[in-house]
Amino acid sequence: MKFYEASSTIRATPEAIWEILTDGPSYSAWDNGVVRVEGRILPGETIKVVSEANPDRTFPVKVSGWRPGESMEWAGGMPLGLFRGVRTFSLRPSGDGTTAFKVREEYTGPLLGIIWRTIPDLGPSFAKFADGLKRHAEQRQGANT
Repeated sequence: MKFYEASSTIRATPEAIWEILTDGPSYSAWDNGVVRVEGRILPGETIKVVSEANPDRTFPVKVSGWRPGESMEWAGGMPLGLFRGVRTFSLRPSGDGTTAFKVREEYTGPLLGIIWRTIPDLGPSFAKFADGLKRHAEQRQGANT
């Protein structure tokens, strides 16, 4: 297994952050490393994600996990489990009015070794996503108080 992850502490409620994470069309409006998300981010739906790290490729993923205000998973890969990526978004409220956010993508499968060499370093992209979500959520939270 290989993975990338990033996290941030956000001064906003899990519900406010969840609203942003599930609004695919707005992803391009905040600086998050994602060019666009096509489709509805809802349980069981397949969406298409285009990232700044590889803007010439569209990644179809299925919204495979769904716990509103807590966690969501997007899964995609090759048939027969030859290569699989699962991205998990996690939200955990803190007692001080902040929310701990983490995004992690794990890669598995028999072709992982070969495919891993072709994947660009996504660490900066994951950090940009966590930072962009933090800025956007805190700006919205400030506008609503």
